[in-house]
Amino acid sequence: MNLQTATLANGCFWCTEAVFQRLNGVIKVQSGFTGGKIKNPPYREVVMGRTGHAEAIQVEFDEEVVSYKTILKVFFSTHDPTTLNRQGYDVGTQYRSAIFYHSQKQKQTAMKLITNLNKDVFTNQPIVTEVTAASTFYQAEKDHQNFYNNNSEFRYCQLIIDPKLNHIKEHFAHLLK
Repeated sequence: MNLQTATLANGCFWCTEAVFQRLNGVIKVQSGFTGGKIKNPPYREVVMGRTGHAEAIQVEFDEEVVSYKTILKVFFSTHDPTTLNRQGYDVGTQYRSAIFYHSQKQKQTAMKLITNLNKDVFTNQPIVTEVTAASTFYQAEKDHQNFYNNNSEFRYCQLIIDPKLNHIKEHFAHLLK
């Protein structure tokens, strides 16, 4: 087993967590906050844009089963990386698209993939995903962990998260648990 960590932000962490929990090789997914200026930020302060933090997830995965590059491909396909500080109805820097790398190899992989995606997929609007060194990751409150699995009947989950899960089932079925 070759355990690695990926820290990603692409809008609401409830959505991102639900997507990555379903991938083969993913051992653990935590929702939280990173990239800001204050210690132990509370959810309410983050979503109001007062902390500089992004809603993010931290993914622990076995790179012998799923590569970091594959993790990033799923990341880019489940949000719009061309919109600055916005995902759907969620607006503000707390909803920015960001990759927080844990090594130079991760940084290089992310930058190369962004270059290739800009040439091949996102030709009309460039990717604005921030690529930054990982900093302290603060786990969100308990009620934000495993949110979709515990609350799939919520209207938000049905309208916002279900389409993302359907997308990965259609395009990444071979990667699912």
